[in-house]
Order: sequence, then structure tokens, then C-alpha cells
Amino acid sequence: MATQTSTRGQHKQNFLNPIWKANPLFVLLLGTCPALAVTTSIEQAIGMGILFTIVLVGSSVLISLLRKIIPEEVETPAYIIIIATFVTIVKMLSEAFVPALYEGLGVFLSLLVVNCIVLGRAEAFAKSNGVYDSFLDALGNSLGYLIALLIISVVREILGTGVITLGAVFPFIPKTVIPVLKYSSSLDFSIPLFARPAGGFIVYGVVEACIAAHTWHQKDKEMAAKRAAAQAAAAARAKAQVAGEAK
Repeated sequence: MATQTSTRGQHKQNFLNPIWKANPLFVLLLGTCPALAVTTSIEQAIGMGILFTIVLVGSSVLISLLRKIIPEEVETPAYIIIIATFVTIVKMLSEAFVPALYEGLGVFLSLLVVNCIVLGRAEAFAKSNGVYDSFLDALGNSLGYLIALLIISVVREILGTGVITLGAVFPFIPKTVIPVLKYSSSLDFSIPLFARPAGGFIVYGVVEACIAAHTWHQKDKEMAAKRAAAQAAAAARAKAQVAGEAK
């Protein structure tokens, strides 16, 4: 029973850790180049996240299945071929069904073949773990990356254009423009800088600063709790010693 509980806990950790504690973009600082390039719109970020998920989950599961077959000498080339196969599949599907997304992502879709997150999970996890664990790890990293892309894209699209545009990338969504900071040509509070590359770096830096501040705050709370516990223990020992001497 204890073994089953620990196994379930490990499965849960494999899935949840990459979403926040080990987020590939915000914590491990991986995949920053495509993240800053595709987060000019929410729809484009969602599209990139979905395609990234297909590539990462598919390649991790297949690499895990073949981990005992692939010779150690050709591991990296074999992983690249597997990843490239999934990238080719998503490129063909996106070009056929969501051409606007395909054109918007451009070269960054092809660069998923050598994306440090995808290749890194193959090297660090999938090649030495079972299929189920590899699936959970890949899905957790994909969701963590998608959430990170969404956070950046929401801020950049709203501040950069003043509106949220739906249906521009996905043809099955009715085209809708939701004004947030821009209501007319004379009433426009948007800041075009955030729609440009420099704006991506600014948003990313601010998010990283907020995460660092939260992390340090948590560490300070933990240290304060440890100091309080140590002081309480010392006071208890001193009290016990005084009581013993009194007897």
C-alpha cells in the first residue's frame, strides 16, 4: 500500500512540478526565443502551445517506448529524427487546417525540432523512464509552457493593441474584437511598444521579477518559521533545565 501511495505521489509530482515549481519558461528559462516571438496575440500563443504539446507528448512517449532499443551511440540523432517526424506532422496539419497560424509561427514551428525543452525532456527523462511517467512529464511541461505563453500574450496583446482579437488565427471561431484599452482612434490607451520585440522582453522581465520576489518571500517565511521553532525549542530546554535544577 505504501509503495502504491509513493508511486501515485511520484506520478503527481511528475505532472504538477513542471506547471509551476519547474516551469520550463519561467523557472528553467528554456524556450524563451519562440515564446517572445509568438506571444504578440493570445490565439497565436494558444496555437503554439497546442502544437508544442503534440510534439513534446508524442516524441516523449515514443522515445520512452524505444528507449531499450535505441543504441546509446546514436541516441541524440535518433531523438532528433523522432522529434522531427512529429514537427513535420504538426506543420502539415497546421498548414492544412489553420494556415494563418502556420504563417504566423513561421520558422519557430520548424525550430521545435531543436527546441531545448523537447530535446531536453527526451535526454533527461523519457530515455530513462516508463511510458506513463514520460507522458505525465511531457504533458506537465506542455501545460506549464502553454500557461506561460498565455500570461505573456494576454499582457502583450492588451497593452500593445488595446484589444483582444478572436478568430484571426482559428477559422472555426467567429471573428470578434473585444476593446480593452482602445475604443476609438481618439480614445486609445494602448502602448504599441508591447507588440514589438522589446515589449516581449519587458513583460518577460517583469514576470520573472514577480516570480523571484514571491520565491524570496516564501524563503523568508520559511526561515522565519525555522528561527521561531528553534527559539521555542531553546526556551523549552531552558525551562526544563531550570525546573530540573529547582527539584
